[in-house]
Amino acid sequence: MVDFDVVDLGPADHPETGTAAPDFIRPLVSSEFWEDRSLADLASDEDGDGLILVFTPMIGSFVAQYVWTELAERDWNERAHVVGVSAANPYGIAGFLEERDLPFEIAADPGNDVAEKYGIAHDLDGMAGLSEPRVAFFAVDADLTVTESWVATEWPEFPDYDALEETLGLA
Repeated sequence: MVDFDVVDLGPADHPETGTAAPDFIRPLVSSEFWEDRSLADLASDEDGDGLILVFTPMIGSFVAQYVWTELAERDWNERAHVVGVSAANPYGIAGFLEERDLPFEIAADPGNDVAEKYGIAHDLDGMAGLSEPRVAFFAVDADLTVTESWVATEWPEFPDYDALEETLGLA
């Protein structure tokens, strides 16, 4: 059994429903390749219905593993355009996706700049100068407007996935 303390992260200053989602350009990584992509391009891809942006802590953490495994088991990749963001480099993300046979793409944000723009970065206890994103979900339409969001207030914290699917229109 892993022994850890639950940490209160306090409030986040994240984009709320009806506000603009900050655009960004980052390497978008799959298990096979990566290329620089902007949020604006990704949100207007596929059927033009936007996307679900999923922030997770560093790839390899039990929190990131749990979130991505849960989304794969729930077939989110079949029901929505899901794009991740993690404070990890492209090599780590590609290995993570390939090793677990996960069908998602995750933007590499090793400096945690995107999480900072979204107001969801938190400092890692005892590690000067290191931060990572909270677990967070943002539904973003093709016009880069946030239509729904869920952001963790504790570490670790996970959403009620059934309720989140209902909110995001995936149920």
